[in-house]
Amino acid sequence: MIKVVKVAHVQLCSCCGCLVSLSDTYEKLLDVLNSIELVYCQTLADAREIPECDIALVEGSVCLDDHHSLEIAQEVRKKAKIVVALGACAATGGVTRYCKGNQLSKPVHSSFSPLTEVIKVDLAIPGCPPSPEAIVGVITAALNGDTEYLQPFAELAEKGSEACGCDVIYKVVNKSLCMGCGTCASACPTRAIEMLDGRPNILKELCIKCGACSVQCPRIRFPELLEKIE
Repeated sequence: MIKVVKVAHVQLCSCCGCLVSLSDTYEKLLDVLNSIELVYCQTLADAREIPECDIALVEGSVCLDDHHSLEIAQEVRKKAKIVVALGACAATGGVTRYCKGNQLSKPVHSSFSPLTEVIKVDLAIPGCPPSPEAIVGVITAALNGDTEYLQPFAELAEKGSEACGCDVIYKVVNKSLCMGCGTCASACPTRAIEMLDGRPNILKELCIKCGACSVQCPRIRFPELLEKIE
């Protein structure tokens, strides 16, 4: 008997861009649909309460001024076996990071934090929004128990808001390990990375600290290769 994996989609403070990417995965998920049951989604499913599930895809950051958002985040952690921060806002804070810090606090400002700083998150999928291929890849790997594929997503969940384009510079370029493949530039959703003379250059004014580049960089994804080189 095939075990049906229960998947829930929970939306916090977001623009629904991650939900659009999730909806775009339907055709790509045909091969595994017999193993997946969407048990909760405020837009796509008729369910009022978050049920117990195997995988919870949570998009959006948590508004610290809204007790309801905090309660939902805590409820997800209790109900789900695996919590996935879906997209930059949930994983690293993304553009909602500009709603606090780097400016004087005012009464009209709400404070937002990524999900990774509020509850323990198992995996984080970067991107603003994340690509349908990335969502399919993570869900499929979780179904198959492919821990090697999931490793960079687990590391991003652990780093949270510390992830940004600087990872590529510090961990790869500055160590003369960059091979000029351009994967980081291709993965960047805001085009904050340009390739100059075969090396990535980070445009800080465009970087939203989503972590997409560091997750996709092959030199960061496979640290065992770096050990052999060093």
